[in-house]
Amino acid sequence: MSKARELAELGAVYDSGALSNRNLIINGGFQVFQRATSATAQTDGAFLTADRWLGFVSGGGAYTTQKSTGNTGTISHDTAWKIDVTTADTSLAAGDYYSLVHRMEAQNLQHLAYGTSNAKTLTLSFWVSATKTGTSCICVTKNDNTQYNYVAEYTINASNTWEHKTITIEPDSNIKAANGAITNDNGRGMQVIFVLAYGSNYTAGVNNTWNDSADFATTNQINHMDSTSNDFYITGVQLEVGTEATPFEHRSIGQELALCQRYYQKQTAGTNQYSIFLTGSIDTTSNIYLYGKLNGTMRTSPSFATANTYLYTQPGGTLTYSSTSNRSGPEVASINFGTISGGTQGYGIRFESNAGNGYVEFDAEL
Repeated sequence: MSKARELAELGAVYDSGALSNRNLIINGGFQVFQRATSATAQTDGAFLTADRWLGFVSGGGAYTTQKSTGNTGTISHDTAWKIDVTTADTSLAAGDYYSLVHRMEAQNLQHLAYGTSNAKTLTLSFWVSATKTGTSCICVTKNDNTQYNYVAEYTINASNTWEHKTITIEPDSNIKAANGAITNDNGRGMQVIFVLAYGSNYTAGVNNTWNDSADFATTNQINHMDSTSNDFYITGVQLEVGTEATPFEHRSIGQELALCQRYYQKQTAGTNQYSIFLTGSIDTTSNIYLYGKLNGTMRTSPSFATANTYLYTQPGGTLTYSSTSNRSGPEVASINFGTISGGTQGYGIRFESNAGNGYVEFDAEL
C-alpha cells in the first residue's frame, strides 16, 4: 500500500470518530479559559488561566500566562498558551524551578496497564514557539505508588517560530513492575511537565530515561527565565497510546468545556444582567440552604468561592447573612448561609448577581 493511500485511509478513520478520545490531555488546544484569559503573575502551584493547566514558580523570577489567539496557518491551532517572562532569573539557585504542568486522573489511565508486563508505550506531541533556542525538557511523571519521572529533551531550533515536537515514552522494567501501577481511583495518576528553568537540585535526569528521584530535567535544559524579552508558547498538546503521533484530536468547544468542568466550573454574571446561581426557600432564618445543579459530575466534592454576589428575596429585597459553608457534592451545589436577616419565612430566596465581575466557582482540581 502506498504511503499516500495509507494516510488517506488513516484520515478516514479519524474522521469517522473511531479513534476519538485518544488524547489523554484535556484542553491541549487551549480553547477553554474559564477562570481568566490572562493573569498578572503566576503563583506557585496555581491554576490561573488555561483550564487544566497550572504553573509553578519558585525563585527570583516571575512570569505571566495568557490566552494567545490568531495562530492559525502553519499549526492549524487558533489558540495557544503564552508565557511571558516579566522578571528575569539570570542565575538559578539550586532549588529554583519554573514549569507548566498538566495533571491526569488515575482512573482514566487504567488502559495503560502500568504495573504489568503489558504496559503501553506513549507518544507526546505538541507545538512550541519560544524566544530562546536550544535544548528544553519535558517530564512525564507517574504519581501513584512509587513516583517515576520520564525525562526527555527536545530542541528549539529557531527563535519565535512554531515547531512540532514528538517524544516517545517507552515503559521500562520499573513501570512494568508492581510499583509502576496506577491506582484505579479519582486521584492524580500522571502529569506532564514543560520545563522553563530548573536549578541543579532537579536536573540530574538522563535523556529518555525513567528515574525515581526528584529529577525533572537534564543539565542541558536552557533557562527560558533569563530575560524579560523571553516568551514561550505551547499548543496542540497530545498524549496517546502508541509509538507514533497521530493528528491532533480536535474536540468541539462543548466537548472540551464539559471535560474541563469535571475539575472546575465557573458561573459568571453579565453586566446589568441578572444571573441566578442558587435557589431555595426560607424555612427558618438560621441555617439557610440554597441549591443548584452542577454541570456534570465533578471529580470529587468541590470547594466553593464567590465574589460580588448577594442573597435576594421578594418581597424583602437584598438580605444579609452571617457566613457561608459549603456542603456541595460532585453533582449538586449546596451552600449554607448561616443566619440571615430581613427575610420572611416561607418566601423564596436566591443567590445572584448583576455585576459583570460577579461569579460562583466550584473547584475539584487534582
